[in-house]
Amino acid sequence: MFVLTDSIQFPPITYADVDGLLALGGDLSVDRLLEAYTNGIFPWYNEGQPILWFSPDPRMILFPPELKVSKSMQQIIKKNQFEVTYNKDFDSVIQNCSTIARPEQDGTWITHDMQNAYKKLHELGYAISVEVWENSELVGGLYGIWLKEKKVFCGESMFAKVSNASKFGFINLVEWLVKKEVKLIDCQVYTDHLASLGAKEIPREEFLKFLK
Repeated sequence: MFVLTDSIQFPPITYADVDGLLALGGDLSVDRLLEAYTNGIFPWYNEGQPILWFSPDPRMILFPPELKVSKSMQQIIKKNQFEVTYNKDFDSVIQNCSTIARPEQDGTWITHDMQNAYKKLHELGYAISVEVWENSELVGGLYGIWLKEKKVFCGESMFAKVSNASKFGFINLVEWLVKKEVKLIDCQVYTDHLASLGAKEIPREEFLKFLK
């Protein structure tokens, strides 16, 4: 297990354990977070733990052409049930992502320190949010890191207060990213929700080629 120092450099990701855990410690400074994401690493830890840094193998990703939109979602899109905006209310999106109940999880990894760190990334244009509205009420959304030069979007978290709101936002985001010539969307780890949208696992080594 590697313990990070004041240096923002990370150990080679091949040293990550079977769960993808690579290192602990360090901080959530802008420079360190950008160094992490550009090398396929991300922070993931609970309140009370040291900062834990992961680079799992395999990696869950979505190639935009493989996006799956179910017939029921196609109907919702046609009805214009929701309105989508970008970067209109980043603070509310990340706050909702941190507090929304998730059956498979106890607590949240989006601590106050994490929220403050990603808000700084947002202010600098690295972190973006997608807001989903219904009747002027925020009912869903997601946020992540947009590595523009590498054409890779690193999804962090999403939430939904009404059925299909987060899926609607994700589908809209993929369409927006296609216009930006995105190569892939990094979904980090497997979930059934992401798999239903067309995401799949690929070897970490293959994923890293897109970052290089």
